[in-house]
Amino acid sequence: MANEKSASVQRANTRFGWFRAYAAGIPLLAWLLGALVAVLLEQTVGDVLAALLGLPKVPVLFGCMIMLKEPTLIPSALIFVALVYGAPILLLGKILARPGNWFAARMMSWPIAIPVILHLVLVYAIMYFWSDVSLYRTLTLRLTLIAIMLTLSLNLINGYMGEFSCSHPGFMALGAYAASTLMVVFFVNDRLFGEALLPEFLGPFVFPIALVLGGFVAALGALLIAIPSFKTRGDYLAIISLAFLFIVKSLFENLQFLGGARGIKGQPDYADLPTVFCWTVLCIWIINNFVRSTLGKALNAVRDDEMAAEAMTVNTRFTKMVAFLFAAFWAGIAGGLFAHTVRFINPGTFDLKRLAELLAMVYFGGLNSVYGSIVGAVSINLLGEMLRPLALYKWIVIPLLLILVMIYRPTGLVAFKEFDVRKLVQPKRKPEEEV
Repeated sequence: MANEKSASVQRANTRFGWFRAYAAGIPLLAWLLGALVAVLLEQTVGDVLAALLGLPKVPVLFGCMIMLKEPTLIPSALIFVALVYGAPILLLGKILARPGNWFAARMMSWPIAIPVILHLVLVYAIMYFWSDVSLYRTLTLRLTLIAIMLTLSLNLINGYMGEFSCSHPGFMALGAYAASTLMVVFFVNDRLFGEALLPEFLGPFVFPIALVLGGFVAALGALLIAIPSFKTRGDYLAIISLAFLFIVKSLFENLQFLGGARGIKGQPDYADLPTVFCWTVLCIWIINNFVRSTLGKALNAVRDDEMAAEAMTVNTRFTKMVAFLFAAFWAGIAGGLFAHTVRFINPGTFDLKRLAELLAMVYFGGLNSVYGSIVGAVSINLLGEMLRPLALYKWIVIPLLLILVMIYRPTGLVAFKEFDVRKLVQPKRKPEEEV
């Protein structure tokens, strides 16, 4: 068995050996600078290049949608992506490797917050200029960031705690309705709630409070099911959490003062890209610190062997309760951001399809891993948008892809890997340079 695993690893290393060798000494800083130049290049010459290649417009999602709609444009779309993204990122990454490593090494002597903030500024700049091409890109990017928050919070339960919860869309709904109701009542002239109670300029200041309130409402809902749920395990917990989802959905369908089945619309557009980005970064930072803390390690112990954890004086019930409420809290905040991004919600938004998407993101990316949650959310969300021209057929392609991943990597693409910020921003030396 060990020999077979070693052989598969060797084959993978041989298959991607050229790229590993090429990227061995390139730090993250150099990659980000290359990506920034690529998106700026698209902004300046993208329209001209697309016209020269016979494309109707600048490819929205790396040419995938154009290639699926018009197969004859596949060569043109591939050339566009190669010239605009591939060449600048690969070439500049290599060119900037040495100065990037030197600067990264200098930054390691500074407080860790400085290099982290610098890298985050570059990441946001890339997102901003990339999404500035079209409103569709902006919306897709905002929804992808929200999906990262949802996947991270669900991974706390299904990955780190080792349970199978189906209640996350319900937590998302509680947060979305709580934040939406507060903001619409205070700042929107609405037929359902009447005239606005506060002036509009206070909206951006009240919005974070509304999101946190939505998170607490979701955590309260989690508390109501946690007590009976934690007396069971495995399939029984999944059934109870699924029942909670149906209860929440049915509740909002019958609450006429919250719009009933019609839902709530007209939420103020306060969930812009900077806001969603900041909340996503905060979510990643807090959840990563949580899983690396003593309580997070205790959660892993409960997942591996609950009886052994109790024997080692771990308060298993308290540990699971905190993790469950913590995950629901962030799902509620993500729900509030989602409601103010799409500016419309109804009970049908939080159904089994939403649950399937969240579970796919978690298990595709990888269990027990912050990296995996980010990879899974970005991959599934963007893949769903890229395959949109296939209409219903995309729901055949995506499940088949998930099946293949479950066969060959049952724990996901990037499972059981710690998210270490210091390793991300540190210089990358080639093995021969280290020797």
